[in-house]
Amino acid sequence: MCRLLISFVVLLGVCGFGAVSARAGYGPGEQDWGFVDVRTGAHMFYWLYYTSANVSSYTERPLAIWLQGGPGASSTGYGNFEELGPLHLDGSYREWTWVKDMNVIFIDNPVGSGFSYVDGSSYYTTTNKQIALDLVEFMKGFYALHPEFKKVPLHIFCESYGGKMAPEFALELYYSIQRGEIESNLQSVALGDPWTSPIDSVLAWAPFLLQLGIVDQDGHDKIEASALKTKQNVDDGKWTQATLQWSSTQSVVLRESKGVDFYNVEKPTRGDQYLRQLSSMSSEERMYRTLVHFDIDEDRDQLLEELMRGPVTTALNITTGINWGAQSSTTFSKLMGDFMKPAVHIVEELLNNSTVKVGVFSGGLDLICATPGAVNWIANMVWNDKNSYLQNPRVGINVDRVLEGYEKTAGNFSMFWVNRAGHMVPADNPAAMSYILQHYTNFG
Repeated sequence: MCRLLISFVVLLGVCGFGAVSARAGYGPGEQDWGFVDVRTGAHMFYWLYYTSANVSSYTERPLAIWLQGGPGASSTGYGNFEELGPLHLDGSYREWTWVKDMNVIFIDNPVGSGFSYVDGSSYYTTTNKQIALDLVEFMKGFYALHPEFKKVPLHIFCESYGGKMAPEFALELYYSIQRGEIESNLQSVALGDPWTSPIDSVLAWAPFLLQLGIVDQDGHDKIEASALKTKQNVDDGKWTQATLQWSSTQSVVLRESKGVDFYNVEKPTRGDQYLRQLSSMSSEERMYRTLVHFDIDEDRDQLLEELMRGPVTTALNITTGINWGAQSSTTFSKLMGDFMKPAVHIVEELLNNSTVKVGVFSGGLDLICATPGAVNWIANMVWNDKNSYLQNPRVGINVDRVLEGYEKTAGNFSMFWVNRAGHMVPADNPAAMSYILQHYTNFG
């Protein structure tokens, strides 16, 4: 790999400064991909899809970033092939791909996720702030390679643990722009089913499952008791213990619900067989699998791994000797002390001190980051337009005469309740997601 102040591997064996041209990769359309050294020993991978819209220049359409959750899940794998990229996992075309309307960049973040890698264990990130600063450095490298995008409207979208990473990334990028350290047209950040206030999510599990009839009062009480132990650790600032207790609370949920799906409470599971499979895992594996994997009962993870390590690696000519990973357990473990820390204060700072539009969109069938938890932390935020938000009505989201959800907006903040969707809103309800995309990007 060529080493530059801001270095990049073109993966065709070419290395150097200057703008990079679009090229054929895996699947349809023009693409670009490669690594940016965000720190010495830390190499972040991206995969850019240029829009397939009928335009004279790609720069006529905005640039959307997608950040996966975890921490440690791969955007180039999960987000791309399971949610919003041009192809489904089986190779068929996705009708609702975002690439039809805008340029989309998937970033394997934090370093250690997907194709991103580090030269040694000391180079992993351990805090949300470090993750955000790495992403700002990534953007500096990306713009050095793609200066045509500097003035193009930039929108950051994310999911799950991305709800912690994306706000701080947006805030640090905004401040970097204000200091004149980077030229970027940052417009918005939208948090999908976010882990922004982890304890609010955990505290929502018991009442949510009780109201749905998935657990009875006894089950509710057992889940709530475990959740309150998690809260006590959070209140005491015992962050690693809080993460471990969060994992224990997950186990209580699975036991009392007979194996409910954390991503979509209406999704069929194997019930107690699902629970027994989880029980056979180590506590660490159980912790991150239930947060970042789509369906532990099916072989989709294996299919995705075979696709990414086989045809994708070959098509992109990745010769660095790294193996793509669906979910990095090491990345997760390095962030265990930060995992349960909230990022609500970062969202408040964005709303009070920047011009960036901020949004939350949440699927009503999600459990892991249940909508009632998001509603609670939003209600407790302190921000300039809070009174207007509380007074403004909630309106319906209607697409082709179908009620797809609800919206509430004040100032630079919007909340979207999405019907018929679990944790992965872009895949579960693309019509509602298209409405949200239009709200922020004017395209969708």
